Amino acid sequence: MKHDFTFTIKTIALDENYHPSDKTRITTNFANLARGSHRQANLRNALKMIDNRFNALANWDNPTADRYSVELEIISVNIDVAGSGQAFPSIEVLKTNIVDRHTNKRIEGIVGNNFSSYVRDYDFSVLLQEHNKNQPAFSIPENFGELHGKLFQAFVNSAVYKQHFNKPPVICLSVSDNKTYHRTENQHPVLGVEYQPNESSLTEQYFKKMGLQVRYFMPPNTVAPLAFYFVGDLLNDYTSLELISTVSTMETFQKIYRPEIYNANAAAGKAYRPNLQNLDHSLTQIVYDREERSKLASEQGKFAQEHFIKPYQTVLEQWSASAV
Repeated sequence: MKHDFTFTIKTIALDENYHPSDKTRITTNFANLARGSHRQANLRNALKMIDNRFNALANWDNPTADRYSVELEIISVNIDVAGSGQAFPSIEVLKTNIVDRHTNKRIEGIVGNNFSSYVRDYDFSVLLQEHNKNQPAFSIPENFGELHGKLFQAFVNSAVYKQHFNKPPVICLSVSDNKTYHRTENQHPVLGVEYQPNESSLTEQYFKKMGLQVRYFMPPNTVAPLAFYFVGDLLNDYTSLELISTVSTMETFQKIYRPEIYNANAAAGKAYRPNLQNLDHSLTQIVYDREERSKLASEQGKFAQEHFIKPYQTVLEQWSASAV
């Protein structure tokens, strides 16, 4: 049963000339930036913000703060089910690469960063909502996230993943606005001060089924913690430059998408409760349609239901039951 899926990887550069393809999951943060009349300026400004943040964090042997630049690749993962010959777009992540202008070397960064998934859209926007439609109290469907988690782990453990990437993925998300995070005494030179949440979240549980654990850190000169989902040892498995590439990339995206949290004018204190209604924040010069993005998540969840979940339901159920 474990040979029912074949993964294929396609890559495209995320630069100021990037145009989302028809097959790109358009709720993806970077695809939303790359549309409309401001698309090129949006991309140029976002990439400049990433480079500036990278050089601010990688400040050793970098007196003019321009030694490094970050190149981004969009990694699109298609899945061929049961030899059907029909490739379904399953996962999209970002890969960072670091250019050192002093040595003219290109250094591999981290894969993951941003995370998009049609099946996750289905789970949260279709399955979870239908399950709770007429329920007196919110509850989680049985086996929620099991299939998605096993598909993700099958990809990360696949020969295709290992051919393309040297290390496991790190995914960096915003913090939840319905939890409180408490500052600890633990501090990392790149990731900054560690925070711990007051309780687990549905997102944490969902990512745990993907084989990922989570830690929360607020990098230097940042105003809110970020959630880092990873396999293994986050602090010791990756170099400083690798970690900086993820922080600079994802912090930039969060300033654009969650300015109320990540571009707030006051930094998180010892006990921090994120607030998406916070008016005391600054906006970047980058145009982004958050309302449109939330609508598209529902549409793409339905797409996954029609083109993946329903047609292959028996195969998927059998494979999920047999996968460890």
